[in-house]
Amino acid sequence: MPLRIAMWSGPRNISTAMMRAWENRLDVAVVDEPFYACYLAATGSDHPGRDDVIASQPTDWREVVAALTGPMPGDKPVFYQKHMTHHMLPVFGRDWLAEVTNCFLVRTPAEVVASYAQTRSAPTLADLGFLQQAEIFDRVADRLGRAPPVLDATDVLRDPAGMLAALCHAVGIPFDARMLSWPPGPRNTDGVWAKHWYASVERSTGFNPLRATSKPVPLALASLVEAAQPSYDRLAAYRLQPAALPGAGR
Repeated sequence: MPLRIAMWSGPRNISTAMMRAWENRLDVAVVDEPFYACYLAATGSDHPGRDDVIASQPTDWREVVAALTGPMPGDKPVFYQKHMTHHMLPVFGRDWLAEVTNCFLVRTPAEVVASYAQTRSAPTLADLGFLQQAEIFDRVADRLGRAPPVLDATDVLRDPAGMLAALCHAVGIPFDARMLSWPPGPRNTDGVWAKHWYASVERSTGFNPLRATSKPVPLALASLVEAAQPSYDRLAAYRLQPAALPGAGR
């Protein structure tokens, strides 16, 4: 059966690097933030490259869902979908979530807020996606009767091989070492917004080593960290543990 992986992340995470990892497999097609134009058209939010984004994608969420659940792109057996949780507005339908394998990529609120503040000085809680991520997680978990796969960005950066192997096991496919490195540069599959946001990823050839953040949370945004923390904690309680690779320790 085709495997459609919907990876739900907030902004200022390692979501684009994760997309690179999956795209470097020979059996995977990817799509980059397919609800972005829907979100911008519905909210009127003024993001960099707004007009280009809206021109590049459908603005009707139903059309997006039809593509996400329709024929597999390029006849690949795996379709990896990079989603931003804050793009899923309440007016967008959720029934299609039952047709994909939902996974969740989390990062601590303090790290997200500190990073976000470097590019936009006055984010709101809705911009950060934590509440939306928890809402989608709860909906999926209620349907499954168990927690869906959760990855913590810190764990991935600490042990990319072990965490990607754990994710592959959780979704029912073999781990592929091609996921650990990729050629630098842009991709045709990157959204048109890449020129505004993807410079670091375009220079990368793999997941950057884990290092302590040096970015403080601005005092004016400390309340956002406090408000987002319960949603992060709820998902992080179910985060995957690294898997042992074949031959490890021999």
